[in-house]
Amino acid sequence: MEKSTDIQVFWKTFLNSLPADQRPAGMPEAWHFGDNPALADELLDLVMDGVKTATCGSLWQYEAEGEKIPEPGELSIILDGAGTPACVVETTEVEIKPYEQVDAGFAFNEGEGDRSLAYWRAVHWRFFSRTLPKIGRQPVETMPLVCERFRVVFPRQ
Repeated sequence: MEKSTDIQVFWKTFLNSLPADQRPAGMPEAWHFGDNPALADELLDLVMDGVKTATCGSLWQYEAEGEKIPEPGELSIILDGAGTPACVVETTEVEIKPYEQVDAGFAFNEGEGDRSLAYWRAVHWRFFSRTLPKIGRQPVETMPLVCERFRVVFPRQ
């Protein structure tokens, strides 16, 4: 995603909040949750409220788009649906597992709906049914997911 002036200013504000010897080199990727502006805003609200501390994406999508798999300790700038920076998050854990092996704890940490595994499965199946055909794939129970946990380290002021 393009690093707009707003994102660069936000990143600089974040860096200035840190002691000089703890400032990371280089600006991380800026991205939003979901596949549309309304969903991006809805999920961002959950992050900002401290409810959503995990997310997942299809490994197939990462591969098709040439995206790097996140790693613990990496930072990301999270955008709202309009592309405005809202927070910086740090990845704390990453695990690749099949859709069918995602557990209730991870579903709860994703923070969506009633936070149940049943809700998570229904919503994510619909999401992957919408997004995977764009890369020539269809969702299956064994599809590999990149399951990421994170924490907010700098919210928009």
